[in-house]
This record gives sequence, structure tokens and C-alpha cells, in this order.
Amino acid sequence: MAQSIVVPQLLQLPALTGYGLGQSILAAGLWMAPAGLMMMVFAPLSSRMMGSVGAKKTLMAGALVLGLGYVVALFLMDAPWQLLVASCISSAGVGIGYAAMPTLILDAAPPREAAAAVGLNSLMRSLGTTLAAAVMGTILTSRTASFGPGIEIPTQAAFQWCFAAGAVAAVLGVALAAFIPSRDDAASPRADAPVPAGGRA
Repeated sequence: MAQSIVVPQLLQLPALTGYGLGQSILAAGLWMAPAGLMMMVFAPLSSRMMGSVGAKKTLMAGALVLGLGYVVALFLMDAPWQLLVASCISSAGVGIGYAAMPTLILDAAPPREAAAAVGLNSLMRSLGTTLAAAVMGTILTSRTASFGPGIEIPTQAAFQWCFAAGAVAAVLGVALAAFIPSRDDAASPRADAPVPAGGRA
């Protein structure tokens, strides 16, 4: 949500602010379009990663790439092409990790509760989107500058704080995902497990 809410505003702010990029609505949409394509491009990679390293590690990798995109945006926000690069990196992370979460949920839920588990995942995703939008809005309105009578706009620091918040949230996502039990973990034998009589496992 830091990308979806913050980047278009930064692109469309007037250049006279000193940090706005002065793009029209159409131009801002075109600058954002490649990010959506990146999600589509990286979705097959996510599938291959889940088949090779498991859903948990795929989710962690996606969150790391997402956080990297926000870090790039934190330092590169002086030109539309810079925000394009940052948005593409973040969207690549989303494309990598997006399918891993329901896969982990289905691995953990009993078959008879699969529909309820996936439904709860959708509900929590909507809740997270709403909460993230509120957080981004709060950050943007907490640091404003006056550009005329009754005209208050977010400062450059406010945008940077939004990107920083996105990066921190991604890192927290990686930390939380590290504790998720996965089918791969349960299926792999412990290194110190006794070898059955009659040969090696």
C-alpha cells in the first residue's frame, strides 16, 4: 500500500514543491503500469520456487524483495524513472510471495476447513489493506507544509517515512514467516534422528 498510495501522489505533486515530479494523471498511471506487469512476470517464478524450496522460503524471499523495493524508493525518489524502478522491485516481491501465503494456509488447515481458512486469509488481506491505507494516510498528514492559503501537502520527509514504514513491515513479515511451520519442515527428518535398523533411511 505504500507503493499504491504514496508513489502516485509523489508523481503528481507539482514540481514547484521541490520534490514533486509534476506528472499528469495519465503519465502517473503509465509510470505505474510496468509494476503490475512485474507481478505477472514473477508469478511463474513463485511457482517454481515453491516446488524447489517450499512455500515458506518463497514467502520470505518475496517479502525481502518487497522491502528492498521500499529501500530503493527511500533513496531514489527524484525522478519518475527512479520510482518506476523501485515500484518494479516491490511488485516483483509481491509476485514472488503472493501465492505462498494461501499455500502455507492450506498446508496447515485440515481439508474440511480449507474453504474457511482461505476465506479468512482473504478477510485478513482486506483488513491489512485497509489498515495500511490508514497508516499511510496518517503518516502523510502528520508532516505537511503550507503552499498557500488553505493548501497543505505532505513534505518530502513524510513520503520517506512511508517508504521506511513499508520496508520495516516487509522485514517484520520475513521474521514472522520464519516461524511458520510448513509441510516441508514436518516432512524432513531431523539430522539426529536414529537410523532404522536394517539400513540408512
